Amino acid sequence: MPSRSSSPAPALPHRRWHTTTFRWLCAYTALFGVFLTLLVGFIAWTATSSIEHDADTIMGWQLIYFDSIPDAQLPAAIYQRLEHERMHANYYGLFTSDGRYVAGDIVEAPANLAYDRVGSTLKHVLQPDEHSQSPIVRIVGEVRPNGMRLVVARDMTSVLRIREIVVRTLSVGAVFALCAALAGGLVLGMRQIRRVREIRRVTQCIACGDLDRRLPVGGDDELDMLAHLVNHMLDEVERLMGEVKGACDGIAHDLRTPLVHLHTLLARVAERESLRADEAGAQLVESARAETAQLLERFRAMLRISEIGTLHRRGGFATVDLRSLVAELAELYEPLAESREIEWRVSAEPVGEIHGDRALLFEAFSNLIDNAIKFAPGQGGVVSVTLCATALGPLLEVADNGPGIAPGDRAAVLQRFYRGDAVRHIAGSGLGLSVVAAVMRVHDFTLRMDDARELPKPDPAHAPNRADGPGTRMSVECWPRALT
Repeated sequence: MPSRSSSPAPALPHRRWHTTTFRWLCAYTALFGVFLTLLVGFIAWTATSSIEHDADTIMGWQLIYFDSIPDAQLPAAIYQRLEHERMHANYYGLFTSDGRYVAGDIVEAPANLAYDRVGSTLKHVLQPDEHSQSPIVRIVGEVRPNGMRLVVARDMTSVLRIREIVVRTLSVGAVFALCAALAGGLVLGMRQIRRVREIRRVTQCIACGDLDRRLPVGGDDELDMLAHLVNHMLDEVERLMGEVKGACDGIAHDLRTPLVHLHTLLARVAERESLRADEAGAQLVESARAETAQLLERFRAMLRISEIGTLHRRGGFATVDLRSLVAELAELYEPLAESREIEWRVSAEPVGEIHGDRALLFEAFSNLIDNAIKFAPGQGGVVSVTLCATALGPLLEVADNGPGIAPGDRAAVLQRFYRGDAVRHIAGSGLGLSVVAAVMRVHDFTLRMDDARELPKPDPAHAPNRADGPGTRMSVECWPRALT
């Protein structure tokens, strides 16, 4: 399994409209607004249709009344009706066939009126006085048998004003309900988003190797049901991993003891006088000792990785001066680089102190520098160790101009015993970077791998197999992962 140090988890979007909850909330709000608009429009249309139907019915009965009156008595009947009109809700007009006024309070024949006994809603039919506006009326007209044109109108201003007030009130209430629904949805959505953020944060910690963490629960909805299932799964995974790890550590520990005894016996055999005369036998014994020593080194590294992986020493962390630590490592490895004729470059600027375990960091950085010196070609090789300050914290970079690590292998090299094809001919156990990854997990630091093409290429005459290598840059971000 690749280490979390090599592949950072994607950051959670800070823009809330990228979340499914907020998108569904916006869709629901838009749908709610459309339905409210349709509802208010339907109410307004229904109210208007009912008002117009009632007015048309009243005016229809009035036309029936006037149809029963002889043509000669019609003007007198109109004036009599106007005299008894207390609320003055009805208006009448009688005109000749050519539109000349005869009787009534409608003094001009409406120009757009069809005299077909079908009601129409018109404005500016009546002449307003200086204290009022022209009323809105529902008007109907007919042509009498003698060619006279009779117009009956009913004042709709107050009724329509009431309708307008009702519709406006409904509209304001709908907008208020829409805003309340949006606010309530936002509150509920943000609550769910906070829960999802907390679940994601804990999940990231679990993915980083902290298997003791569990998803938060505290309700009785779908998220809590899922959290309970995941927590149960994590309990089983932790139990199985503990059993497998215990078995592997036990095997490594049990095999190390007989290997130590075998290595000691081979040393005693090599010291025997009778073996010194047998040169071939002495070489076989020496080869067996070397293989045994390599096996012991691998078992020692495996147990060390397990020890670091189960380490819970953060409570005992202290402040670490990285500049002095790098200076100590540079002094320690400089003779090794000189013995291999490797150009040794060290740059350590003042950086802030960090919180960590100095011994573990010394071990991890030692492995990085040792790998860089090991894989850098002799006579033309370059190893660079750089410590610099960034906005987030100290950054340590160890680079070499060796064969490099292919992008497809950068996650795999952190696994135990993995060795790339380009470096299989170089001695090693394939466990150094596994130790580094374990230390990074304990400190919650990030290990990144990249090419180091800016370093000079070695002379092909001295390193024919690695002259075209891109080099390797190992970067350790010495600040907690949460800050990134």
